[in-house]
Amino acid sequence: MPSTPLADVRYWLAHMRGLLRRGLSSLRSRGWRATWERTLVQLRPPPPPPRIPLYRPDAGPFAPFAVPAAPAGTAPRASIVIPVYNHVDATLACLRALAAHPPESACEVIVVDDGSRDATAEWMPQVEGLRYHRRAANGGFIAACNDGAALARGAFVVFLNNDTIPQPGWLDALLDTLAARPDAGLAVAQLLYPDGRLQESGGVVFADGTAWSYGRFEAADDPRYAYLRETDYGSGAALAVPRALFESLGGFDPRYAPAYYEDTDLAFAVRAAGKRTWVQPAARVLHDEGTTAGTDTGSGVKAYQARNRHVFADKWSGALRGRPAPGTVPGPALLHARQRRVLVLDEAVPRPDRDSASLRQFNLLRMLLAEGAHVAFLPTRLAHAGAATEALQRIGVETWYAPFARSAPAWLRTHARRFDVIVLTRHHLATAFLPLLRRHAPGARLVFDTVDLHYLRERRGAELAADAAALRAAAATRQRELAAMAAADVTLVVSAEERAQLAVDAPSARVELLSNLHEVAGRGAGFDERVDLVFVGGFRHPPNADAVLWFAREVFPRIRQRLPQVRFHCIGADPPPAVLALAAEPGIVVHGHVPDLGPYMDGSRIAVAPLRFGAGVKGKVNLSMAHGQPVVATSCAVEGMHLEDGVDVAVADDAAAFADAVVALYQDRERWQRQADAGLDNVARHFSLEAAAATVRRVFFD
Repeated sequence: MPSTPLADVRYWLAHMRGLLRRGLSSLRSRGWRATWERTLVQLRPPPPPPRIPLYRPDAGPFAPFAVPAAPAGTAPRASIVIPVYNHVDATLACLRALAAHPPESACEVIVVDDGSRDATAEWMPQVEGLRYHRRAANGGFIAACNDGAALARGAFVVFLNNDTIPQPGWLDALLDTLAARPDAGLAVAQLLYPDGRLQESGGVVFADGTAWSYGRFEAADDPRYAYLRETDYGSGAALAVPRALFESLGGFDPRYAPAYYEDTDLAFAVRAAGKRTWVQPAARVLHDEGTTAGTDTGSGVKAYQARNRHVFADKWSGALRGRPAPGTVPGPALLHARQRRVLVLDEAVPRPDRDSASLRQFNLLRMLLAEGAHVAFLPTRLAHAGAATEALQRIGVETWYAPFARSAPAWLRTHARRFDVIVLTRHHLATAFLPLLRRHAPGARLVFDTVDLHYLRERRGAELAADAAALRAAAATRQRELAAMAAADVTLVVSAEERAQLAVDAPSARVELLSNLHEVAGRGAGFDERVDLVFVGGFRHPPNADAVLWFAREVFPRIRQRLPQVRFHCIGADPPPAVLALAAEPGIVVHGHVPDLGPYMDGSRIAVAPLRFGAGVKGKVNLSMAHGQPVVATSCAVEGMHLEDGVDVAVADDAAAFADAVVALYQDRERWQRQADAGLDNVARHFSLEAAAATVRRVFFD
């Protein structure tokens, strides 16, 4: 159904009203400077996505050099097999690229010379670390590959054409994909032309055995082609396969000799063996297509491509039934037609190292993927978030951004209809987008993810500050949030207390509890290996700034009187000036954003959560407990977390009692260990991915 101008106008009006309301609320809670910075983020156009840097080795006369090689006596993780027949300059460039950017994984490089008549036999023995094997007679690509695999010592065999330039990180991305997915039998790279255009991001096989290089001649960073996904096949120019699986399948089928369709056949054989083929676009390889075999399918080796298509179609006639008809133009709707398709909308992609809401969202996406869903993510600001966006793509989320998405309404007009479930995150997005989605995706289940009840948090903050204007704003937020629940099909909350609140405030809404999602890290370091106190929380969230300021001014001085050596580590992105100023106080260390929290989760003895207002479930508490780190918190901070004071948490609400609780726990090894163990058990029972599995299936798959 085509969109009407009126629908878009209504969206933009709702969007601008929402920005104005949020701006006024931010002025009250954050002040004008922070509000102005947030406004600029909202209004500035999204930056262009990062340009894919392409590496090319310097050309020059041959001189001896070394390629990566596993240490003597150590079995490599991967064996890179490079079949060659003449074209020694291309082989040299490929090997120089491997030498310039060695993979993290231990590997060996095997060059199989299929009877070259150029300088290959002269130069290859001079490359240190290279295993060079010269065949007695020319037998073609398939024979050379199978010979190389027979020589391999690695757990994985990686086939790499000699007319390729592997880009930094390519091999580790392929191996990580195979390691992360028990169902993976093949991992194939994204192939690029030398000019940077996409050659293929996996391939599609049609019912007659013909094939389509998915994304050919398109932009390599187009979101349609840039995420991990299952594919029908991938080019043998760059693919990785477990050696045991390759051997069990008999290697490349010699009926396709000398070359062509052997890689497609391998992918179908892998599928018949119960495994899958995945294309990992994070593994990028430049491929000078046609260097070794040309491009004319009417003559030379390339002529076997046409012949072998019929061989392939006869062999796999049963598997080809029901596949798309030749001439079909593949796209995400076709590729994922047999999966449950879920779209998630939020302002920006999650950054799980920065805030608990992002960690919950990221883990939810992982759970949906693990259940077999296809997941797409539309950040309504349309900004490519660098490593955060790439992290989503690497695990298999179709992640969009400008300029490939011109605007969120325009993108939804084109794509929304292909999704079965659509998630709207936070009430201001739900308010603006629900009418558009009812129009563009009338058959989709619309899920409103509150993250926390904003009106409840705003009301509590207003009551603490005795701010009548803020109380009126909280009442208005309540009205909008409840209206969004009425318009959605399902509402997600993070605590049983919030669900109980909505049973009173929104009795007709379908409300599901999906709390914070954490992996249990385990005990970590023991009592004696840990020192100091830590707080973790992003400071764009007003309750966190209030909590740290109160703790630093009212509580920490009392602790230092009795524990003069203890330090307080304050961690969180975007600390305001008042928090930054705390670094001048004795014993207080303000770190700002810390990408890796592990050393503080495993090295600090106690985590503090001194929140005086808020709503939802506090991820900072879950995170510490998941690392075996005991927590001292206020009643507000542990609301809805199934915690018992003195068992799995220590609770105190006034400054003196909070200081007493910290000191007592800090000095008592046995009590510290009991509380740490109880906290780990609490996370496993209530906040782990396993604990949430039934709810995820019910909301997204039933």
